Amino acid sequence: QVQLVESGGALVQPGGSLRLSCAASGIIFRFYGISWYRQAPGKQRELVATISSGGSTNYADSVKGRFTISRDNAKSTVYLQMNSLKPEDTAVYYCNAFFSALSYWGQGTQVTVSS
Repeated sequence: QVQLVESGGALVQPGGSLRLSCAASGIIFRFYGISWYRQAPGKQRELVATISSGGSTNYADSVKGRFTISRDNAKSTVYLQMNSLKPEDTAVYYCNAFFSALSYWGQGTQVTVSS
């Protein structure tokens, strides 16, 4: 059974930092690319960052320079380090594991940026 479990979401003040984790099980993790998406209330889900199986990374323009995606294949975990957080970063954050035609989603973790 494939599971992706996100954690690390919280309420944080503007300018603060959070680190999200996505722990995977039931897949050969090192073969999978992993993306972080987010969905704010009333908005479409948007792609935030991606890390390939080989470690290449890509970011949405809105988070470039503030967010860093990384992976630890030994722990089957991907991280999203989020710095200089803004109120517009408030959303539910989801991780997605993909390989060929396979795609799996986690249940999401809430990030709220507010003073």
